[in-house]
Amino acid sequence: MKALDQLDTTIQQRMVEASDLVTVALDQLLPRTDGPESRLMEAMRYAVLGPGRRIRPHFMLETARMLDVEERAVLRTACALECIHAYSLIHDDLPALDDDDVRGGRPTVHRAYDEATAVLAGDALQSIAFEIMAHPDTHPDAQLRCELVRKLALAAGAKGLAGGQMLDLLGLGADLRTVARMQRMKTGALIAFSVEAPLVLARAPDSERHALLGFAQDFGLAYQILDDLTDHERDLKPRKPLSHNGTAAALGANFVTLLGREAAGERVDMLTSQCHAHLDVFGTAGAYLRASADFVLDQRT
Repeated sequence: MKALDQLDTTIQQRMVEASDLVTVALDQLLPRTDGPESRLMEAMRYAVLGPGRRIRPHFMLETARMLDVEERAVLRTACALECIHAYSLIHDDLPALDDDDVRGGRPTVHRAYDEATAVLAGDALQSIAFEIMAHPDTHPDAQLRCELVRKLALAAGAKGLAGGQMLDLLGLGADLRTVARMQRMKTGALIAFSVEAPLVLARAPDSERHALLGFAQDFGLAYQILDDLTDHERDLKPRKPLSHNGTAAALGANFVTLLGREAAGERVDMLTSQCHAHLDVFGTAGAYLRASADFVLDQRT
C-alpha cells in the first residue's frame, strides 16, 4: 500500500509538472498584444491559460517519455492540442450549445467577454493550433509535421470531436453502441491523439501503435463512464434540450442510464483492466502510463 501511495504521489507531481510546462509554453506562444485585436487575444488566453489539470498533455508527455521522444516537439504538439481543447470548450459553453455560465469556477468566455468574442476566440485557437504544429520549431521533418497536422485535424473534425458533438445534438444516443461511438468521437478522439502524436514522432512500429490506441480508446470510455456516474451521484438534471423531438440527448441518455449504476461500474473495471493489458507490450517502461490511467480514473470516483 505504501508503494502505491508513493506512486500516486509521483504521478500527481508529474501531472503538475506537465501542466506547468504546457502553461508556460502556451503563455509564450500566445503573447499579449496591443491594438484592436488585443481583446481577442485576451479572450484566447483567458480560455487556454485557465484552471485545469491538462490531462491530455500529461498523457502525451508520459507516452513520449516511454517512447524516448524529444520533449520540445512533444511540448509544442501538446500546446496545439490544448488550443483545440480550449476552443471546443468555448464553443460548447455558448448559448447555442450547452449554454453554460461557469467553467472551472469562473465565468465562461462568452460571459467574461461576449458571445461574438467567444466565437472568434474559439476560431482563432483552432487556427493557432495548426500554426504551432506546422512551424519548423515543432520538428525539422516537414512530412512528419504534416502527419501531425492531419491526425489532429481528423481528431477535431467531423470524424472526431465536432462529429461527436453533432451526434449529441441530434440525440442519437438511444442505445449503448451509439453512445459509445459518440463518446469515442466527442471525448476519445483528442485523448487518442495525445498518445498517437508521440507515436508519429517516434516513428513507432504498428504493434506499439495498436497497443497505445487501444489503451487510449479504453481509457477514454472509462473516463466518460465515470463522468456519467459522477453526474448520477450528484443527481444532476439533464442539460437543456436543444430540440423538441424527445431525443435521447434531451432525455440524458448515457452509460449509466443505459447500463445501470452497478453495470456501469463493472464496465469501468473491465476497461481499466484492458488499459493495463494494452501496455503489457511495453513491459516496465509502461509503468508510469499505466499508473497515470489508474490515478486519473481513481480521482473521478
